[in-house]
Formats: sequence, C-alpha cells, structure tokens
Amino acid sequence: MSSRPDRGRTFARRVFLAAGSYGLVVLLPQYFLEAQIGRDYPPPITHPEHFYGFVGLAVAWQFAFLLIASDVVRYRSLMPIAVAEKAAFAIPTFILFALGRVAGATTAVAGIDAVLGVLFFAAWRGLRSEATSR
Repeated sequence: MSSRPDRGRTFARRVFLAAGSYGLVVLLPQYFLEAQIGRDYPPPITHPEHFYGFVGLAVAWQFAFLLIASDVVRYRSLMPIAVAEKAAFAIPTFILFALGRVAGATTAVAGIDAVLGVLFFAAWRGLRSEATSR
C-alpha cells in the first residue's frame, strides 16, 4: 500500500521529469530556427545574443528540472525558484498580450509555463511534510 509521502514524491518526480523533457524537446530545435522565427513572427531577430541567451538559459533550466526530478526531497528548496522561472516568462507575456504586443501563439506557450509553475508549486507543497521531518 502506498503512503501519502510516496505519492507526493511520485507526483513531484513526474512533474519535474515531464517539464524538463518537454522543455528540451521544445527548446533545442530553436537553435536552428532563428531565421524561420523571424519570418513567421516579424520583424526578424535583430539581437541574436538575446534570442540565443534566452534559449540557452531556458535549456539550462530544463536540466535543473531533471536534476530536481532525480531527488525531489533533496532538491525541494529549488522548487520555489523553478516556480519563479516559469512566472518570469508567463506573467510578462500575459501582460504584453493584453497590451497587444505579443502573438497569441506566444501567449499559449506562456500558458503552458503558467500551468507548469502551478504544478511546481503543488509539488513543493506536497513535499512539505517530508522536508520538515528530515
């Protein structure tokens, strides 16, 4: 019979593993799509260092999510920072969309980040009792 702490660990592990895996699948191809993105969402990228810096930083966070998934109790203290990482993209994107400054497709991607941020928060809260018993 599974105990509640086991369910909390399993949930957290699955959330962070799914987020990190999904993120790598979505982000890594962007290294090869700079010109295409410029055509699909004009104007062309004029500061490639910002584009590649964003992609690189986001890829690094996917590895952090996979690290958290490897031992969710040990890395629980990183989970609120992971929530902040998701909020740092989602919240400004929603505001920019409301101001008519970003496309709906970008806002949809921000919505995925918002959902992941909520799941990260739930994972963090779900491990609270284990963290205090250590």
